[in-house]
Amino acid sequence: MDCEATSVHNLLERMIVDESIEPTGLPLALLKAITNNFSANQQIGKGGFAVVYKGQLQGGTVAVKRLSPELDMDEKNFNHEISSLIKVKHKNIVRFLGYCSDTQGKVETYQGKTVMADVRQRLLCFEFLPNGSLDRYITDASRGLEWRIRYQIIKGICEGLHYLHQNKIVHLDLKPANILLTYNMVPKIADFGLSRCFDENQSQTIASKVVGSLGYLAPESYSRVITFKLDIYSLGVIIMEILTGNKGYSEIENVLESWSNRIETLNQDIELNQVRVCAQIGVECSDFNPAKRPVMQYIIETLYEMEQTYGFIETDLCTSSTTHVWRVQF
Repeated sequence: MDCEATSVHNLLERMIVDESIEPTGLPLALLKAITNNFSANQQIGKGGFAVVYKGQLQGGTVAVKRLSPELDMDEKNFNHEISSLIKVKHKNIVRFLGYCSDTQGKVETYQGKTVMADVRQRLLCFEFLPNGSLDRYITDASRGLEWRIRYQIIKGICEGLHYLHQNKIVHLDLKPANILLTYNMVPKIADFGLSRCFDENQSQTIASKVVGSLGYLAPESYSRVITFKLDIYSLGVIIMEILTGNKGYSEIENVLESWSNRIETLNQDIELNQVRVCAQIGVECSDFNPAKRPVMQYIIETLYEMEQTYGFIETDLCTSSTTHVWRVQF
């Protein structure tokens, strides 16, 4: 690495342990060095338009997302994504560390002539989340994650999305593959490639094409009108997936029955109330009529009121220990 890359390398090392340091530009030489020149052995994820690599530093690990050259993203849209990433800072949003946009000339043969072509590389750097994405943990109630962990995931996703909407950001591609998990299963919303940031008094805009992922697209998506209600619909689908292992509508009583067979008797009153309330939120959020979907403020208040009324279980996911917190109403 050259002197600039070495200096930024040291800064990136500090960023891992100091969350107050702001995201910064990163030289391509540094990102090549920490990923072993984007080695296949360092690859930890791949999508239609990007490959994600593990970047190894002395003080820890980062994730380097290398956007595909075939991705049709102009400089304005790339800058927009960076601006959105820099703006968001929340415990349930993946932490953004830096970016790279590098253009180099390369000699190519085109129509029998030798020409100098611009080769552009765009990369994004994030905190590394060792448990991968939520889609790896989607199962029905009979197996997989215990309810207390699923509830903490649902609540964390809701808090992260509430924060985005408070800051006038519509995610537009909320799905389990874009929700990453820390070592103790704290969810963090990721991938802001399709997101839109509204002005203070703006509540909708028009997209040039349908955006989002099949299975999580609200019915009105095909009108190309972007509102916060699109995210709400996606949230509803995700909540029902976490509850049942499947996309789509499910009767609340059936959901409760499936969980009553697994939840321990000791915690059953608290946890079945959580299941019921989460199922109700999931059903309301995935209503085909966007006008009937709740806003994030209502969802957060509903979860808070449930915990105040019925109590909740504080969980240390590192040790799997639980603390029962009972709420007594006077």
